[in-house]
Amino acid sequence: MIQPEIAKLVSEIHASPQRFVLEFAGAGSLALFWLHSQAGSSRTVLEAVDRYAALSTIDLLGAEPKRFVTKKTARLMAVHAYQRALRLSSGTAPVIGVGCSATIATDRRKRGKHTCRVCVIERNLCTQYALTLEKGTRERFQEENIVSKVIMAGIAKACGLEPGIDLNLQKTEPLKIDSSPYKDPLDSLLAEEIRTINIVSNGHMQYDQIIDNVAVLSGAFNPMHAGHTQLARAAATHLRREVVFELPVINADKGALSHSEICQRLAQFQNNWRLLLTRQPLFANKAVYFRNSVFIVGYDTALRLLQSRYYHDNKAELRAALTTIRNAGCRFLVAGRIWKEKFCQLTDLSIPSGFSDMFEALPEDNFRVDTSSTEARKLRDTTDTKTSHLG
Repeated sequence: MIQPEIAKLVSEIHASPQRFVLEFAGAGSLALFWLHSQAGSSRTVLEAVDRYAALSTIDLLGAEPKRFVTKKTARLMAVHAYQRALRLSSGTAPVIGVGCSATIATDRRKRGKHTCRVCVIERNLCTQYALTLEKGTRERFQEENIVSKVIMAGIAKACGLEPGIDLNLQKTEPLKIDSSPYKDPLDSLLAEEIRTINIVSNGHMQYDQIIDNVAVLSGAFNPMHAGHTQLARAAATHLRREVVFELPVINADKGALSHSEICQRLAQFQNNWRLLLTRQPLFANKAVYFRNSVFIVGYDTALRLLQSRYYHDNKAELRAALTTIRNAGCRFLVAGRIWKEKFCQLTDLSIPSGFSDMFEALPEDNFRVDTSSTEARKLRDTTDTKTSHLG
């Protein structure tokens, strides 16, 4: 039977707007059980992963740590959980990342201490919980109960709640709590503190990487639709290169995306596609981060690329931009698009003299999808309206 104070806390957590991802290793399964014991956990728990095999934790961390149960390990787990939550939340709610690494009583004799490290990451705050238990005074279930309560207390605090649960600790078992500032990676990108975020399919984020020899499909992806993925697959086959999607968080015409808008776009990328977030709306600036790569563009994007209005109406600046792109080893693969009720291709573009070798056509037989993002957005908005009326 679940203790009344735990049941009350679970109910309060489910009523809060926060959503979270939980990564735990060694202990913490009771916390997940308690959260799922009441209706409403689908509003709260985005994902939970029990990393019980050592290799599973190593895969998450990217290397084998000297010791598994440390503040550093718990923080790395929580950072990954927070980044994963950003991808899964769709920007609809504030998110939390929770990491727990613990070693407790088992069916064999342990030389080390029975201890846990729990880390909870919010958008602007990182809170660490450290606890060492007296060996030999409790059964495994009792130690699991305490570790799970520490996790619940951390989640509750991040939700703005008072935990109100008794850990039943001895005087020799102080729970140490330490807080420090944390900067959300999307906020850091928007504030120009980092230049790029490379996001792999599991949501893990790497900062300020330069990627070479790939094919890059850049766009606003509002929304992402079948035309984007079909174009990516056709280009990958044609070029025999990995395709990386790029989402510039700043648009040359519309300004910067908000944090929630970025999260909404992130949620669309599935099926192992790699995504790079940048602050660069112009291809001459993108080329710095994608050296020796091919930019995949539709006719309409190529048309804008070659319009002098994006270069202060100065044709010399346009030529300088194309020269910068060439010097980075980059070029363009152009797919045909419907433009002003006509299917237009590379041959319909006016390319400045001396630069035509930088542009290659993706044959119409290889790819043609006439649905635009504007049309997909209208269809999405119409569907959303009908659904809300049905609700």
